[in-house]
Amino acid sequence: MAEPSGVERGIQSLISARNSLKSSLEKSKSIGLALERTGPRFDEIEQRLPSLEAAVRPIRADREALIAVGGHINRAVGPAAAVLKVFDAVHGLEKSLLSDPKNDLSGYLSVLKRLEEALRFLGENCGLAIQWLEDIVEYLEDHSVADEKYLSSLKKSLRLLREFQQEKAKLDGGLKDAALDKLENEFRRLLQDNSVPLPMASPSSLGEQQPCIAPSQLPVTVIHKLQAILGRLRANNRLEKCVSVYVEVRSSNVRASLQALDLDYLDITVTEFNDVQSIEGYISQWGNHLEFAVKHLFEAEFKLCNEVFERFGSSLWLDCFSKIAAQAGMLAFLQFGKTVTDSKKDPIKLLKLLDIFTSLNKLRADFNRLFGGAACIEIQNFTRDLIKKLIDGGAEIFSELLPQVEIQKQIPPPSDGGVPRLVSFVTDYCNKLIGDKYKSTLTQVLLIHKSWRSERFQENQLMVEVLRIIKMIEQNMDAWMKAYPDQTLSHFFGMNNHYHLYKNLKGTRIGDQLGDSWLKEHDQYKEYYATVFLRDSWGKLPSHLSREGLIIFSGGHATARDLVKKRLKAFNDAFDEMYKKQASWVVPEKDLRDRVCQQIVQAVVPVYRSYMQNYGPLVEKDASSSKYVRYTVVALEKMLSSLYMPKPMRYGSFKGTPPSEKLKNEVDLRRTTSAVV
Repeated sequence: MAEPSGVERGIQSLISARNSLKSSLEKSKSIGLALERTGPRFDEIEQRLPSLEAAVRPIRADREALIAVGGHINRAVGPAAAVLKVFDAVHGLEKSLLSDPKNDLSGYLSVLKRLEEALRFLGENCGLAIQWLEDIVEYLEDHSVADEKYLSSLKKSLRLLREFQQEKAKLDGGLKDAALDKLENEFRRLLQDNSVPLPMASPSSLGEQQPCIAPSQLPVTVIHKLQAILGRLRANNRLEKCVSVYVEVRSSNVRASLQALDLDYLDITVTEFNDVQSIEGYISQWGNHLEFAVKHLFEAEFKLCNEVFERFGSSLWLDCFSKIAAQAGMLAFLQFGKTVTDSKKDPIKLLKLLDIFTSLNKLRADFNRLFGGAACIEIQNFTRDLIKKLIDGGAEIFSELLPQVEIQKQIPPPSDGGVPRLVSFVTDYCNKLIGDKYKSTLTQVLLIHKSWRSERFQENQLMVEVLRIIKMIEQNMDAWMKAYPDQTLSHFFGMNNHYHLYKNLKGTRIGDQLGDSWLKEHDQYKEYYATVFLRDSWGKLPSHLSREGLIIFSGGHATARDLVKKRLKAFNDAFDEMYKKQASWVVPEKDLRDRVCQQIVQAVVPVYRSYMQNYGPLVEKDASSSKYVRYTVVALEKMLSSLYMPKPMRYGSFKGTPPSEKLKNEVDLRRTTSAVV
């Protein structure tokens, strides 16, 4: 093969050069493009060089410092990791604790307890973890192991963490407080849903009920739930609010139970008592209502407070009960008693004071048990003050009875000859004081009052004082009899009053003490004054109907008629005058009144009937017969039989209630027609 020529070799060289150049150009172009892309990256690397330098600085630190910092880091990582783990657990409880505890109270309380344990762990370990982290920062700073900018940022973070840790409430973001609020609400709901007012009997039948201790008003399961809630709340210093809720709900429940009893009278003030009668109807109600409230309502609350709060100490539940008693109205009951003691003094008031004392004394054991603790000091003081007022007031009124009776002697006797209000009131009043209802109570009151004054009280002293009062009544009666200018009215008065004493004291304890001779003496006085009264008044009427000179001879009718007219006129005038005079007189005792009227009828009517039968015809046919024959026998008898009916009036000035006998109206039975039926 022929060897290429020189041209061919030149062309090949050019082609090779061209190809080489072309390849170089393409590489240059690629390098240019690569350089164009790498330029910004160099700028970025240049900017990161300081931080990279800081990052590799520990490598440049002393070997011993680098070895030591590892130990510090290892010690801090453990507590910090545990804290972070617990924080995660706390957030995991959030859903359960924000739910309604009503659905699963025991589960809710269990979750809450876990939260408390977690927060307790955080409270105990957050500080330790922060302290270890602070040690690391201090070491890094002292040995120039870390960059200053990094250390500054780390210090700021630790400072904020320390502040956060010191405010423990923030450790759970307020989750525990929210859970405790829900428990308080559940506590209130359980109470409200299960606090039902005690069914009340009608007020009129309360006094007939046998006292009994009411059972607990909350189911056992509810009590256990309340106790469980209280346990968690006490562990978190939230017990006080629940006690307030308990007092509020239960006192409201007691008040609702009492509303059915119509206790508006408890709010009556002293100035609203018009007179003693206005309180009489309230006293017995008050005693029944108080007994019912103490034995049924407050007894139940006392027991319930003990059951609910027994795990938290007696001082707590006793204080709780005392607040319920005060807010539910116990003080209002005592205030009413005090209002009665502050009302005006009156003998009737003594009986009411004794009634109140009896009611309180009957409940003394209950009061001491329910309200005897230090928490009920206000009720104790109020009760003690009330009892003192009852005893002092009762003793004072009793001591003034005798002087009050004696001073009535100066007052004029009743114009109707009846029994003065003083006499009827005192005999009835003294019988009550010595009767079964009041004797032992009044004796106890006087005994206590004497003991306070270091004075002796004899066993029969009450009876002695009452007998002195009765004997003072006798003296007053004697003085009043002498005060009458009309002897007939004086005898009429004596008859009434001696019989009143005899009748109203016979068979009583006072009568037994006074003796049969004393009673018989008053009965004899009654008979004596009745006899003298009839003799000196109505007994004189028949003398006007004399038959003397009325033997009718032939032709003597005119003379006889004139005598009959004259004597009938005299009888009628005397009768009218006496009837008019005595029409206003009264005999309060019905049996005595019937007897006196019967004796008057027997003294007058038979004589009048016989006279009219024999001599009436002489004047009946006369044109003016109506002037002389004013009454028929029947009319006369009815008029005399209707005498001395009591009138609606008050005698004397001794305080007390008026007579309750319904009074009858007087009937005018006069006639002017034939006197013979």
